[in-house]
Amino acid sequence: MTEVAQLKEQAALASIMASALLTFGKLIAGLLSGSLALISEAAHSLLDTGATVITYYAIKAAGRPADDEHHYGHGKIEAVAALGETGLLFVLAAFVLVEAIRRLGGHASKPVDANWLTYGVLVVAISVDLVRWLSLSKIAKETNSDALAADALHFSSDMVGSILVLLGLIATQFGFQQGDTLAAIGVALFIAIAGYRLGRKTIDTLVDVAPPGMADHIRKIITAIPHVVAIDSIRLRPAGMHIFGEVVIAVPRTHPLEKVPAIKEAVTAALAQAYPELIATITANPRALDEETVIERVLLTAARRGLPIHHLTIQEINGSKSVSLDIEIDGRLTHGEAHETATQLEVAIRDEIGKDIEVETHIEPLDPAELAGKDADTKTVQDITASIARHAQSGAILSYVHDVRVRAHPSGLVVNYHCWVDPQLSVDAVHSAVDAVDRRVRRDFTQITRIVGHAEPPQQEP
Repeated sequence: MTEVAQLKEQAALASIMASALLTFGKLIAGLLSGSLALISEAAHSLLDTGATVITYYAIKAAGRPADDEHHYGHGKIEAVAALGETGLLFVLAAFVLVEAIRRLGGHASKPVDANWLTYGVLVVAISVDLVRWLSLSKIAKETNSDALAADALHFSSDMVGSILVLLGLIATQFGFQQGDTLAAIGVALFIAIAGYRLGRKTIDTLVDVAPPGMADHIRKIITAIPHVVAIDSIRLRPAGMHIFGEVVIAVPRTHPLEKVPAIKEAVTAALAQAYPELIATITANPRALDEETVIERVLLTAARRGLPIHHLTIQEINGSKSVSLDIEIDGRLTHGEAHETATQLEVAIRDEIGKDIEVETHIEPLDPAELAGKDADTKTVQDITASIARHAQSGAILSYVHDVRVRAHPSGLVVNYHCWVDPQLSVDAVHSAVDAVDRRVRRDFTQITRIVGHAEPPQQEP
C-alpha cells in the first residue's frame, strides 16, 4: 500500500468512529429533548456514518493498480461513492423539510425541552466536526480524493447544521417555540445545498471535465519548449488522485528522428514539475514548416527512402527548379533494378516539391558489404604519404599531412589521412583542395580505389 493510500484509509477509519459516536449522542439528546432539528442532525450524522463506511471501501478499491479491465486504474470508484452520498443527502434533506413543514402546520408532537446534555452534545459535535472538516479537507486536497472531499463537505454541513440547531434551541428557551422547527428547515436547506455542490463536482469527475485553466497553462508550458512548433490537442481526464492527459505536439519533420524522444522527455519533465499528479502521454507528429529549403526537402525525401545521396545541386531555371544529384545504390543489383529505384526517388521528389520540377539522378554503385582487408606494407605507406604531402604542399592550402592509413583488400588500396587547413576558409575551397590532392595521388598510385582526406583546423602537434 502506498503512503497516500494509507493516509486516506486512516482518515476514513477515523471519520467512521467519530461519526458513529456523534450520531449516538445526537440521537439520545434529540429524543430526550424532543428537538426535531437535533433528531434531524442525528439522522444526518447516521447517514454520514454510512457514507463514511462507503468511502472507506471505495478508497480501498480505488487504490488498486490498473489492470486488464481498468486501464486507467480504479480512481473513479471514489467519484461513484461520492455520487451515492449525494443522493442520500438529498433524500435526508427532503425528509427533514417535510417533517418541519408538518410541525409548522401545527402537528408538533411535544414541546422542546433542551437540557445540559442537549447543549453539551451540540458543543462537542460542533468542535469535532470543525476538526474533521479542516483535517479531511487538507487530506482530500493533498491526495485529490473525491470520496474524502465528500466526507469533508458532509462534516462541514454537520457543523453548520449543529450551529443552526443550537441557535434554534436557544430561541425556543427564550419563548420562540417555532425556533427549533425553523432551525430544522435551515438544516434541510443547508444539506440540500451541500448535496448540490458535491453532486456537481462528482459529476464533473465522472464525465471527464478537465480542471479549469489547466489546459491553457499546459499549452503555455509546452510552447516554451524548444523544437515544439505546434500543439495539436490536449485532452485531460481526472481519475482519483491522478489526472490522465493525452498531448499531441508537432515537431519539425526535418529534425533528426533520434532527437524526437528527447523533445518528448523535455515536455514530460516540464509537465511533471508543474503538475505532479498528471500522467501524460506525449505524441509527436512531424510537421512541414514554411521555412524549409528545397535542399532540406530533397534530403528528407531521400532519407525517408533510405537512399544515400550527394552532389546535390539546385538551380533556378526560368522560374522553375532543377534538381540534380548522385544516388548510391547497391552495386550488386541489375541496372534495371537500380534505375527503377532512382525513378521512384525522382517521383517522390516531384511529389514533395512540385510536378513541374526537373529531377535528374546519377547512379553510383554502393558496396553494402564490409571489406576484408589488412594494413599495407611499410614502404607502400611511406610512398603514399610522401605523395600526399608533396601534392598538398603544391596547393598551398593543405598542410601537416598526418595519420595516414593504407589498407589493402582484393580490389585495391583504401587510403585515409588527416591534414590541417585554415578554419576561416569556406567548405567549397577546402573540398576543392582536398579533391585535387586525391586525384593527383590516385594518378601516382593506380591501385588506390578509395582515398578519404579529412581536413581539420590546426591543433597542437603530438
